Amino acid sequence: MTEPPSPSVELQSLQPGQGQCVRLLSSHCEDAAGAQSADSDIGDVDDLPVPQQIRITNITCDSFKISWDMDSRGRDRITHYFIDLNKKENMSSNKFKHKDVPTKLVAKAVPLPMTVRGHWFLSPRTEYTVAVQTAAKQPDGEYAVSRWSEIIEFCTADYSSIHLNQLLQKAEAIAGRMLPFTIFYRNQQREYFQQDRDAQSCFLLPTVKDNSGSHGSPISGKLEGIFFSCNTEFNTGKPPQDSPYGPYRFQIRADVLFNKTTNMYFGDFYCMYTSYHYVILVLAPDGSKGDAFCKGRLPALDRSDNRFLTCTEEEDGSLSFRHAQDVNLEVMYTEPVDLRLGAVSQISGHQLMSLSTANAKKDPSCKVCNISVGR
Repeated sequence: MTEPPSPSVELQSLQPGQGQCVRLLSSHCEDAAGAQSADSDIGDVDDLPVPQQIRITNITCDSFKISWDMDSRGRDRITHYFIDLNKKENMSSNKFKHKDVPTKLVAKAVPLPMTVRGHWFLSPRTEYTVAVQTAAKQPDGEYAVSRWSEIIEFCTADYSSIHLNQLLQKAEAIAGRMLPFTIFYRNQQREYFQQDRDAQSCFLLPTVKDNSGSHGSPISGKLEGIFFSCNTEFNTGKPPQDSPYGPYRFQIRADVLFNKTTNMYFGDFYCMYTSYHYVILVLAPDGSKGDAFCKGRLPALDRSDNRFLTCTEEEDGSLSFRHAQDVNLEVMYTEPVDLRLGAVSQISGHQLMSLSTANAKKDPSCKVCNISVGR
């Protein structure tokens, strides 16, 4: 019979003033003959001090600092801390039981605060509950433990700029050569372009981005925009006639949306359990609301010198445009778009629904587009 997973932890000293770090190293099953689960080593509840006033600080997408207050009585007996961490939706039991709790941290008693870090059990933008117990290891290997602390909740953060730059570098590695293009286009059902838009009937309006792509992307569920494509077929130099989004296409000149007054940002890099990889780029007019959101959150790209989408001024003053060949670009424009500046027409190809990225979940096992933080 196999014992339930038993995570082990390692303590590492940080720089002065940064507290201590608890890092989950591995989680593996052992034969009952070879090792006992931690549950069998935990003794009766003792009069050890119970952690109170738990504080969670310095939250990132895959780490947090934790500290608490304790009575002085019995504090010198404490040898370990037990930290019970659960995703909020699975909080039916907050007991220290291997069978029910997939993530438990056993840490040597160190000065607080401790930094808890581990991308394989902490995911970005996810709500967790945490409770703490103090413990004293006995000569026979068993533990005397305190009562559990109160349960508190917290939510991990989005990808930081460091993580986004790691994604950016991975995307750049497979972008491929650049091909020329002249238009942005957006495919939808016929009703989308015919619906009553009230006083703004001539405009496509930005909507909040869905949760497709990387779970930690700062733009999901927050940034408003309108998605366009610009990829062309290698043999024709024109947009493909097939689309997963609908048989009607709005086309607009590239220079209307992308010019010298447009700022560009890298938003995400992902795939959907296929060989196709997608890069999300954000186009935001300088000084716009969308531009203000992106600054400081997303890596900025040089509009004339990057691996995905370029706008270059020619000698005669005209603008020329190129897109990366080997990734599917999803270009998010953050402002309303006047339909009168383009044209709507029906395409002749098929509607390939399987290629739709609406609310698509990222493949967490892909080595091409994942980084070493929660997916």
